[in-house]
Amino acid sequence: MTDLETTGFWATVFVVSDWAIRLAMLPIVPTRRSPEAAKGWLLFIFFLPWLGLVLYLLIGRPRVPRWRTERFRRFMHAIEPIRQKMRALPLLAPPAVTPQYAPSVQLATDLGLLPNFGGNAVELLTDYSGTLARIAADIDTAQGSVHLCFYIFASDERTAPVIEALGRAAARGVRCRVLVDAFGSRPRLPVLVPQLRALGVDVRIALPVRVGRKAARFDLRNHRKLAVVDGRVGYTGSQNMIAADFRPGLTYSELMVRIEGPSALQLQAVFASDWYVETAEYVGDDCFPVPRAAGDVPAQVLPNGPSSSIQPAQRMVVNLIHLATRRVVVTTPYFIPGQSFQNALETAVLRGAEVHLIVDDHMDQFLVGNAQRSYYEELLAAGVRIHAYTEAFLHTKSVSIDGQVAWIGTCNMDMRSFELNEEVVALFFDRRIAAQLAALEERYMQGARRITLDAWRRRPFAQELAQNLARLVSPLL
Repeated sequence: MTDLETTGFWATVFVVSDWAIRLAMLPIVPTRRSPEAAKGWLLFIFFLPWLGLVLYLLIGRPRVPRWRTERFRRFMHAIEPIRQKMRALPLLAPPAVTPQYAPSVQLATDLGLLPNFGGNAVELLTDYSGTLARIAADIDTAQGSVHLCFYIFASDERTAPVIEALGRAAARGVRCRVLVDAFGSRPRLPVLVPQLRALGVDVRIALPVRVGRKAARFDLRNHRKLAVVDGRVGYTGSQNMIAADFRPGLTYSELMVRIEGPSALQLQAVFASDWYVETAEYVGDDCFPVPRAAGDVPAQVLPNGPSSSIQPAQRMVVNLIHLATRRVVVTTPYFIPGQSFQNALETAVLRGAEVHLIVDDHMDQFLVGNAQRSYYEELLAAGVRIHAYTEAFLHTKSVSIDGQVAWIGTCNMDMRSFELNEEVVALFFDRRIAAQLAALEERYMQGARRITLDAWRRRPFAQELAQNLARLVSPLL
């Protein structure tokens, strides 16, 4: 075969294989995937078939390994006696809510299998160092168990009080368990893990990269931030266990919620399920004590993760936005909405509601930041008011509806959080907590610059081009 014939042969193989990949992936990609994600993957594979195929094999399959699903099923079986016992307690009878929101409470219950409990004392915490100090103080009161799960956990000057409190708790016989994400905490693990284990803390890594039968998508992450002490006090929200200025040039502004009372048991259940899936160890019935009332606030916990194909967090937030008649405020550092979420916001404006989107003014991730900004023009044209926070890196993830409902958690308003990350949200169908969140939102807006449609349309063409190109891959981010 001549050189020309050899070149022609390989050129033919290349073209045929390109088209074979494109055609073969057409029926495969849309399986168990949103239309936005399917279009993004098919577009990517159409232009770059081989690279698209490799990336799809690595991160494109929307499923978790069967062994993780089976372990979660076994955990639910193990905890069922606890669930039955809790249902029989008069204290845990579902509290009355405004009739308008009763279906939403039922929806959250059906999605997360955790009911709305009354009898809680709830605090919103925005002081970064103060929150760490409160967690440490609660750990110092622990008698039976301390459970922490954080996406990012570091041993530094700010987290030292918490780590020292863990050591004191372990020394007096308290069972201390810590779960940290393999990716989020990766640079800190060589220091953190030996330190905690030397203190007597049982520390495990969530979603480590595996090969073989136990292999999962390497981009699945446990993005939860929660702490539970004795099943009576729980924390969740946006703050990681690390100093506020851990990223050069950025200082993080966070929102955490402290729940004391029956609903802390729900955060305990979320931790226990994560621990069981990673270790096959049940934390034990003694971690679920008979609850005591600490206040009169209803609270409901909604877990979200890739094991479920129904995307509980996104369904819940879309449901709440569709109920709004006066005011919706969404606060998130990362905003890449699915079509249903975007439609809900725009429809709320058409109903006459004020709709505010509070985002951060900084761009800490080039692709995500540009993809996010590609949605602004449509939202602004529809009447959504966008506020870009400038005073710090705003990491809060919250939603408020009509001064009636508050949503506070770990879940960004993007498809990665809704579809791929382990997340957790605390829901409060309570005017008092909603009013506190509304006051915080006003502070955010005062520290933000208002983005207007006219000004946004005058942005440089290079920025617009980068945003539109990033939009093409936004379903993949």
